[in-house]
Amino acid sequence: MFAATAPFRKAAARAMALLAMVWLAACDATLPAGLGTGPLGNDGPGIRPGETVQVALLVPQSDPQAGPVAQSLENAARMALAETGADIELVVYDTAGQPAQAAARAREAVDAGAKIVLGPLRSETSNAVARAVPEVNVLSFSNTTSIAGGNLFVLGRTFDNIAQRLVDYGVSNGVRNIAVLHTADVPGQVGRNAIQTAAVRGGAQVVASEGYELNTQSLTAALDRIAPVVESGNADGLFLTDGWEAGLAQVFQMAPENGISPDSVQYMGLTRWDVRPDGFNLPGIEGGLFTMPSRSQQTAFENRYRERYGSAPGPLAGLGYDGISAVATLLQDQRRTSLSGSALTRSAGFNGTGGRFRLMADGTNQRALAVATIRNRQVTILDPAPTGFGGAGF
Repeated sequence: MFAATAPFRKAAARAMALLAMVWLAACDATLPAGLGTGPLGNDGPGIRPGETVQVALLVPQSDPQAGPVAQSLENAARMALAETGADIELVVYDTAGQPAQAAARAREAVDAGAKIVLGPLRSETSNAVARAVPEVNVLSFSNTTSIAGGNLFVLGRTFDNIAQRLVDYGVSNGVRNIAVLHTADVPGQVGRNAIQTAAVRGGAQVVASEGYELNTQSLTAALDRIAPVVESGNADGLFLTDGWEAGLAQVFQMAPENGISPDSVQYMGLTRWDVRPDGFNLPGIEGGLFTMPSRSQQTAFENRYRERYGSAPGPLAGLGYDGISAVATLLQDQRRTSLSGSALTRSAGFNGTGGRFRLMADGTNQRALAVATIRNRQVTILDPAPTGFGGAGF
């Protein structure tokens, strides 16, 4: 592992604890691609006008590692229920983070009258749940897109969505030739693939791609291989997959030292660079591009949550709110098919805690993201999160 640089020694443990919770739902994708594939959603159980609709919330309450995440998701879901005033009965089931238990609880919930499932957290448990209850739709908190499809939709923030937003913004500003520097683990490989796909769709090209293990020797070797591509002018963008919980601080320090200056190439990243202000003085971060949700809407959600529960929401809490908010919005139509696959994928999407989002026909999601940078050690929004679909930024 990397040795912590001086500004990060005290904060490293706190960051690891916080950001590890985010990754619980992300990139645990050892499942084969396409386990959730199939026709778009399903018609779902019929909804009678005026009926109280039962929603099953599946969270890992008894999982010692994910218990705080589970509570935060439940809190946010209940807050959404209170704020929307929807005629929903929310019933919580404990998955313990285990696929078999998750599948059994989902079957129990649907047999008891649940019309839709919200959760569970991770990809493996989500896939098990979707298989166990094929007659209802499942809104998983995972962001592993390889499981999406059929009756399984993922609500989590995906690398595909982030990469496309940044590639499109980069191309519009003249960044078309991208070098990718990725971690050699599963998240890094998923991120690399997302960048490559986004480049093809967005009119850019990946001119180099190098992976590294989380140690100084491996990172130095990867930088030595990337540097000639940048120095020759063949790359005008450097895309990073790393996060603060791993080696991002070292990348920001070492890349400029190894001939990859942010003055000559546009740094871009798949992770949230704004969450560590103590790293804003690192040489590689100034002027780099990353995405974030709508600041005003995210802050408003966090303030309401804090007022209601007396503490800040966890990093995934907004997904619980978004799921209930989407269901509540659809139930306003008073249709028998209000929770069908075609209803869930409506083009207008939904209002979420961080801005607009919509569920796609392939089970993935698209979220409105702002493009931001670090300028003079401050977060600066370069392109706000879109407020509707179909325009720039989507």
